Amino acid sequence: MIPHTRKFRRGIVLSCSLIAAIGTTGCGSDSDSSDQKPGKPSTAMEVATPSPRIAVTYDGGIIVVDGKTFEHIANFELEGFNRLNPAGDGRHVLVSHGNEFRALDMGAWSTDHGDHAHHYAGEPALTDIAFTSEEPGHVVPHNGRTALFFDGSGVVETFDSGNLSAGVQPETHSYTTPQPHHGVAVELSDGRLVTSVGNEEERTGIAVLDRERNEIARNADCPGIHGEAIAARETVVFGCQNGALVYRDNVIRKITSPDPYGRIGNQAGAEDSTIVLGDYKVDPNAELERPTRISLIDTESGNLRLVDLGTSYSFRSLARGPGGTALVLGTDGALHVVDPVAGAITSSVPVIAPWEEPEDWQTARPTLFVLDRTAYVTDPASDSVYTVDLATEKIDGPFQLDHAPNEIVGITG
Repeated sequence: MIPHTRKFRRGIVLSCSLIAAIGTTGCGSDSDSSDQKPGKPSTAMEVATPSPRIAVTYDGGIIVVDGKTFEHIANFELEGFNRLNPAGDGRHVLVSHGNEFRALDMGAWSTDHGDHAHHYAGEPALTDIAFTSEEPGHVVPHNGRTALFFDGSGVVETFDSGNLSAGVQPETHSYTTPQPHHGVAVELSDGRLVTSVGNEEERTGIAVLDRERNEIARNADCPGIHGEAIAARETVVFGCQNGALVYRDNVIRKITSPDPYGRIGNQAGAEDSTIVLGDYKVDPNAELERPTRISLIDTESGNLRLVDLGTSYSFRSLARGPGGTALVLGTDGALHVVDPVAGAITSSVPVIAPWEEPEDWQTARPTLFVLDRTAYVTDPASDSVYTVDLATEKIDGPFQLDHAPNEIVGITG
């Protein structure tokens, strides 16, 4: 049963035109100071507890809401199809827009003082911190470093995630792949860079580069390489049309699908789990395959287990929960909780009405996002979002929005 609708008092609403959003630090109320610096909202004040916040894209903009009450905090009008990516510092979100990744300061953060922390909250700001090249693609934050991949140029930019909060353009380490392609890169704690290999026609595998960006390892047995996930022991997994590549400690291992064409294209990892959750498709000729099985990739044993959910799902349906549990939002409207070790569904929580995956990947569809112990499930059909407490499986909502939600991401504050 779907819970009753919740409505909340409107908070501060910030709205800006496309020109203002791109050309200035941010936009806010009339009381904003003219010398406001990017990354440091002038209205920020100390608060008693962390202030989780959620950013949601809609057709023509981005809204920011309180992660607990869903009170509206800000609205940024931004024409076109915008994408959201975690920036890696717990405060910013990177917005893919045009030919750049632009930093959206969510306006809430905490400062660790050893035995305690101080918490701050203020107005969000679409800053003038931006990383520019052709066709921004994947963003991968890991261990305090963030890697950006530009599909149109093959440029990979990496930087210290925490430097975003200084309010100035972070210094980056740049590398350009031999040929542009729809790719992904991960920078590891020792400075090595693991990046996809391919061109505009095909993608074939991964290359490992040392700190000076000299190639030290390669595997080309990964047709159609797509996506990545990071598991325990800093293990990186990449999906292939015939399985997955697993990289750890300068060793690349291939895990083969049980089907000749067994495509894994989207994954969700947990750094406290050795098992990666992935999708699984078997029809190479399908315009849009609606799979019902997921893959569980064991990076220790090398086993690939398939679990049939009894319902289909989309590429925005995968996430991880506390303790590394695997979570899948099905088109039956339920949140399915899977034990990745046992390979079994432990519970199915009905959240929204049944839905069908749209054929255009850019079209809004129900999406799953997890922040700490809360799962957020969007419902574009009703312009709303539901929450699920992953400890108790209690559902709350719907929390109404002014627009049909598309992509969703958040910070703990």
